[in-house]
Amino acid sequence: MLTLDELLVAGRGLALGARWELATGLLDAARERLPLDDPRRARIALAAAEIAVDSAWYNGNTDAPARLSMVDADALDEHERWDFEFARFRSVYYTKLRQYEPALREQAEGFVASAPDGRRLGWAHMYLGLVYDNVLEERKAAPEHYKVALANSGDDPLLRREAQRHLGDHDHDDGEHELALERWRDATAVGAAAGTVGGTLSQQLLLAVLARDAGDEGGALALAGEVQRWAAAVGAGRIAGLASAFSQGVDPTQPPPRE
Repeated sequence: MLTLDELLVAGRGLALGARWELATGLLDAARERLPLDDPRRARIALAAAEIAVDSAWYNGNTDAPARLSMVDADALDEHERWDFEFARFRSVYYTKLRQYEPALREQAEGFVASAPDGRRLGWAHMYLGLVYDNVLEERKAAPEHYKVALANSGDDPLLRREAQRHLGDHDHDDGEHELALERWRDATAVGAAAGTVGGTLSQQLLLAVLARDAGDEGGALALAGEVQRWAAAVGAGRIAGLASAFSQGVDPTQPPPRE
């Protein structure tokens, strides 16, 4: 029989492999087998909610609010409660993307101030940078936070992937295409090593952007076509849509219009 930690690792591993419904189904089944007053139910519900928050970037699901409402925060320890509140914040950030919402900066700064360890501090800075980039449109303020995230990503390859992905985006906008390529290749490899199928596909699309920038339109379209095919096959509809748009000439590194 799996221990709780082994169950959570298995669920998160399935989610990284783009088996999101299978992951949450496994966690739900395990949670339902426990007594209603068992505190382990809260940890399992939190893991399922985090999967919903993370997978929205790839499959566009809207499950996170309902999943988060199932978590009994009182049954979590101090660090888990930080994770729960951070998941709630990340879910709101996803829905507020491209809307001007200065309160998100204050919330992100609160997570920076309250982070109980280096890894969580790195994630808090990561999202503070994202708020500057995508909510406040103060792009010059973002890279310093991504650099803090990168410096704290030693035991978290997914954090390293995020930091390198977004630092590379700034390099790309600054015309530093060689540095962007170095960062994006690193992000692709690190994400693949961590097992994130959706994340690796989204990174491959950025490599297609650089191929187009270098004048290799044939190579760019071939790579984007494979990304679209793979993404559609694993149910990552949002990534498949971005790849399809790229093939029609849309630059996925450019933000959509503000609402």
